[in-house]
Amino acid sequence: MNSIESNRRLLLLNASWWSIAGLIHAFILLSLGITVNETIVDTSITFGLMGALCFLIVNNMRYYLPRQEKYWYILFVSLAVSGICSVVSKLLLNLFLGNDTMYINQLYQSTGLRFGIGFLLVSCIAMMSLLWYNQQDQKKMDAHKAETEQLAREAELYKLRQQLQPHFLFNSLNSISALTALQPEKARHMINQLSEFLRGTLRKDEKQWNTLKEEMQYLELYLEIEKVRFGHRLQTAVDCDEASLDLKLPSLLLQPVVENAIKFGLYDTTGDVLIKVKAQKKDNSLEVFVENPFDPETSQPLKGTGFGLPSIQRRLFLLFARQDLLITKKEDNHFTTIILIPQTV
Repeated sequence: MNSIESNRRLLLLNASWWSIAGLIHAFILLSLGITVNETIVDTSITFGLMGALCFLIVNNMRYYLPRQEKYWYILFVSLAVSGICSVVSKLLLNLFLGNDTMYINQLYQSTGLRFGIGFLLVSCIAMMSLLWYNQQDQKKMDAHKAETEQLAREAELYKLRQQLQPHFLFNSLNSISALTALQPEKARHMINQLSEFLRGTLRKDEKQWNTLKEEMQYLELYLEIEKVRFGHRLQTAVDCDEASLDLKLPSLLLQPVVENAIKFGLYDTTGDVLIKVKAQKKDNSLEVFVENPFDPETSQPLKGTGFGLPSIQRRLFLLFARQDLLITKKEDNHFTTIILIPQTV
């Protein structure tokens, strides 16, 4: 609800409040034997004046809303408005209906009662207005907070995505440098593969989500680059069922997971290493398994840039607000990373 519509509703509530109160007041006067003409004049002056002053109070709260001691503020304003209405309405009723002695006597006898009822009516509408504007302010604050948190999440996600390419690029350039003197043909091939990979990822830089099919194309390029680095030692097996290929996942999410598997699979073991990547549709989610062998006796955390599974888990948490989307387990000298991607996009 926008601010203008909200103010209109509050003014409509204010008008309805005084209209109903005026009708009740008129009914009571008629039941006491007051003439119709006197009832109309009395009701119009009393509640017209009270409604006009309350309109000023409500309108003033749009620009000044007490934060501290607001209930004392309501009490003071209500007493002041009730007192002003009591005095001014009595003067005006004397002016217009002063020739009716019986009515004037009843008017003076009911002064205290009129003041008390007026105070209750004014304080109620003032309190409702205060709560109304407080609620609107709270909604604005909540919306601003949500927007700020969203911007912070997007900024952190962007930072995580930006960390990915330099991290991978530096590793690849180091490998190219090592191959240049010993195996120049492999170095040139790796440069071509790296160029093609980066060209594709740069085109997708602003796209936060990919289909699994698109993601696997980038992953295949990455694996080709890594196979140049490690030669015959690196073997891969990729298995994606047809139902999973069109499912969505955050762009370039799998590459660092597979890189982590290669790093711990090849660095901590000897001989050929098989990295398995499997994807399947599970209920309304995409489930991806990345498996690599490891030696529990030699496996040690390697120092590096720190862009690994914790960063992936952080990225998933920022996107889905869940901590259970990345699971790791070790069994039979195999390390498996399981990623669950809810299909919310």
